[in-house]
Amino acid sequence: MPKSPLNRRPAEPGEEEQGRTSFTNIPGAPVENRRQLVVKLSWMSLWMVYLAYPVKDLAGGRHGTGATVAGGLALAVFLSAYLTLVASRSTKPAQWRGHHVSVAVMTVLALATSFGLGEAWLTLFTYTSVCVAVVLPPRLGIPGVAAATVLALVVALLIGAEADTLAAIVLPCFLSGLAMTGLQRLIVTMRELREARAAIAHLAASEERLRLARDLHDLLGHSLSLITLKSELAGRFMDQDKPEAARAQVADIESVARQSLIDVREAVSGFRRPTLPVELAAARTALAAAQVELEADPALGDSWPGLGTEEAGALAWALREAVTNVVRHGEGATLCTVTADRSWAEDGERYAVLEVADNGPGPGKSAAGNGLSGLGERLALVGGRLVTGPGPRGRGFRLRALVPLRTVPQESAGAAGAARTPAGTARTAG
Repeated sequence: MPKSPLNRRPAEPGEEEQGRTSFTNIPGAPVENRRQLVVKLSWMSLWMVYLAYPVKDLAGGRHGTGATVAGGLALAVFLSAYLTLVASRSTKPAQWRGHHVSVAVMTVLALATSFGLGEAWLTLFTYTSVCVAVVLPPRLGIPGVAAATVLALVVALLIGAEADTLAAIVLPCFLSGLAMTGLQRLIVTMRELREARAAIAHLAASEERLRLARDLHDLLGHSLSLITLKSELAGRFMDQDKPEAARAQVADIESVARQSLIDVREAVSGFRRPTLPVELAAARTALAAAQVELEADPALGDSWPGLGTEEAGALAWALREAVTNVVRHGEGATLCTVTADRSWAEDGERYAVLEVADNGPGPGKSAAGNGLSGLGERLALVGGRLVTGPGPRGRGFRLRALVPLRTVPQESAGAAGAARTPAGTARTAG
């Protein structure tokens, strides 16, 4: 049986702190717990201020006791249908037919109260128009809102509403529904963007796996072919009673096997090394789960000229640790910015600078944890350094990771890349 969106799943390691911000909800994202649902309903209830017109009509004593009671019940049912629609849209799939039932109930009540109690109740058509825009598919949203507005206009003319009432109620009926149609399209776009970010992260991981597969094929294809050939030669020499030649072939086999093991370890260590594009995609997912908006430099995914592999890996580790700190310790943070820059030291050396800042409570008086200490040691291994402290204007926490930029000539870089390639064309085994 599928779990209800309101049932909380067990918290994973490092997610306990995210529960503190679980009362918030990203527009278009599903409601995850009852607290978020209550908060969303509370926000939506603020729009009930426009029901002051029918409430004032009931309290004005213009109707008899029976009509007043019936109007109060109709208003209560209308409000219940509206809030039920809001709740169901947050917890049920978009194809659930109950959404249309709520809109139908609201439309019937708007018609009945407008004909039975007067023009003050035409306000209910504004809520009906908004709900029509929410329930209908995007391609039918505007026609649905137009139909609800025309219905309100016809009812207003049939009951003899004044011109001021037509302008004050019928026009907002159309504009509110139109605004909700645009908001629904924006929510769909945001949902597609979140799915695209997840797909990008998945593709980046898949690309790394493919790279490792290619490297291992080049490495082991040549090495295993050579080992097979020399093993056959060693066997022939042993059959020909040439122990010295066979021993030489066995020594070559041992040398090739040792070198292959070294090459495989280097390839695997490169695969395990994090990269900035992958860590940036992971940071978006982690911060979105913690209800923190991420503003990242668009050029962050591009590598700095002269930035070595080890230095780039150190910056990726810095990004991962900084985002982890924001998620775990940045209680109350709503924004995290990631920027990339270059800096010159006093000795003339250039540095690539990765800066991550948030608007949370700041570092306080506590000492740096093991994560930051380990990050500082990791940066020191590549000649870099770590700088932490309060963010801009003393608010939040800022982490700056600096690693040196090496000047690598173009030809040398190409030669070095060829030297680092585990197996060239001549070594590739088919």
